Amino acid sequence: MKTTFNKYLYIGFILFGIYELLVKHSPSEAAPFIGIALAFDPFNPEQPWKERPIWQKAVLIIHLAFVAALFGYMIGNPLSDFRKGFWRVGSSLFKFN
Repeated sequence: MKTTFNKYLYIGFILFGIYELLVKHSPSEAAPFIGIALAFDPFNPEQPWKERPIWQKAVLIIHLAFVAALFGYMIGNPLSDFRKGFWRVGSSLFKFN
């Protein structure tokens, strides 16, 4: 893939993740989108990790830390959709006898 196309995909996933986080208040929806953005390296993907400038490494590591913090918030927050799970209490759709 071309680097410019990767940048657009990266920015698109970041913006959609920020929208989910700030407008819809849904960290469980924002974390995957912001995490998927890392797959589209906004810098030169052919450049090896050891040859990258320190600021590029810092941007990618901080991005990864932010995604990890969002997942940690999802798991640790007792009111999150992740903790409530797929099986809702009192739901007639998933009652087992």
